[in-house]
Amino acid sequence: MVEITNLTKLFGSNKVLDIDRLTVADGDLVGLVGNNGAGKTTLFRLMFDLLKRDSGSVLIDGADVTDGEEWKTRCGVYIDNSFLIDYLGPEEFFYFIGKTYGMGKDEVDARLETFHRFMNGEILGTKKFIRDMSMGNKQKIGIVAAMLHSPRLLVLDEPFNFLDPSSQIRIKEILHEYNATTGATVIISSHNLNHTIDVCSRILLLEKGYIIKDIPAQDADSRRQLEEYFEITDKNYE
Repeated sequence: MVEITNLTKLFGSNKVLDIDRLTVADGDLVGLVGNNGAGKTTLFRLMFDLLKRDSGSVLIDGADVTDGEEWKTRCGVYIDNSFLIDYLGPEEFFYFIGKTYGMGKDEVDARLETFHRFMNGEILGTKKFIRDMSMGNKQKIGIVAAMLHSPRLLVLDEPFNFLDPSSQIRIKEILHEYNATTGATVIISSHNLNHTIDVCSRILLLEKGYIIKDIPAQDADSRRQLEEYFEITDKNYE
């Protein structure tokens, strides 16, 4: 589904991302972890041609992301609230997103019903603009919009941010179920190691733009490696 080769990004003379090779197969459920500045969001922006790369290539479903637009129909992504149209109400926004993927109003409504518990009565029917909603509800709107058209590749940057504990549990259930029932490829990033291990079967550890570990999440030794890494890093800043 995703093939990355010799991908680099520089800001001035500072190289912020350098990935020799990364392959994410169809149906993979991958977690990207790393401290602030590790390059997680930069990688996502390069994957979807939101930043200009300095070298290398990103292929999604065999298509170079810099060539054409057709590959985008198979993708759903939410990185931050810049992906929202905050002067719309939630319903207006969802219908707009649905329309861009050829979905009718009834089809969007049926899809939204599957997120009823996750939205918890706080989003639809509130007669609020998105800009007037809490950060947690904005996060939910972005996640739902990314999943609305049932993409084959779903990418979410820090999906647990701003969510209350019950919503964090629910989104973990949603991602597991979505991956299991559709066979979609799911990639998330998070600062929360426990949540990421709970959701993902494979963990990529980024440090200063490099992938330094690529390990199975459910392996006890892998978890120990990750916990030791972050504990050592924390101690370095004491």
